[in-house]
Amino acid sequence: MITIEFFHDVICSFCFPMSYRMRQVQKQMPEIKIIHRSFALAKDNEDHEQMFGSRENAKNEILSHWVHANQNDDLHRFNIEGMREANFLFPTSMNGLLAAKAAGVVAGEAGYWMIFDALQTGLFVDSQNIDDLAVIEAIVKESSIDFDKWQQALIDPATLTLVEDDFRLVNAYQLTGVPALIINGKYLINGAQPMDQIIQAIQTIKEKEMTTLEVLETSDSENSSCKMEDGKWVCKD
Repeated sequence: MITIEFFHDVICSFCFPMSYRMRQVQKQMPEIKIIHRSFALAKDNEDHEQMFGSRENAKNEILSHWVHANQNDDLHRFNIEGMREANFLFPTSMNGLLAAKAAGVVAGEAGYWMIFDALQTGLFVDSQNIDDLAVIEAIVKESSIDFDKWQQALIDPATLTLVEDDFRLVNAYQLTGVPALIINGKYLINGAQPMDQIIQAIQTIKEKEMTTLEVLETSDSENSSCKMEDGKWVCKD
């Protein structure tokens, strides 16, 4: 079994094309298990100010990242000019991460992924302020998620704990950026890599993880053991 922990942030531009690719990977390799993990590039206003000097500077700098992310995106979906003209500062991470995690509480990993992608589309394509709870609620209402259950999960302290648990895993894996894939808890794929490279890496890991037993024959290999023979438990010494 291949388990992939997909670490990402709703405001991460390179996570947008990576999420699209991981959906294609899942279609080609339905046997893999994908678990979505939270990573916060900017938990609050202070993070933007510390990194960029101000939130105004943050928006200008981050939009330059969008140019490269749009080139990386297989569908080139980024609406850079739309965001430049939008009259709000660049969002922080936590409201969107909590919204996606609440969807995961209600509808599992598929629910998380649905809302995560919808929030990213809202930001990168539709120029929506996904820091705004009213915007987030409107996005969730347009989905198949049970809105009342989602609202309850959103304000439940246990949901914040789940997000913070992901942050602890970020530290445990010593991750410094996203997107990042942790495969079977010990292999890292960093960044928005091309899909064929992601699939090749997973295939290589699958082969490496296959357990094979080498039988070492000895002169009394049939003795000193217990096994089933014709439905009976037989021991030979």
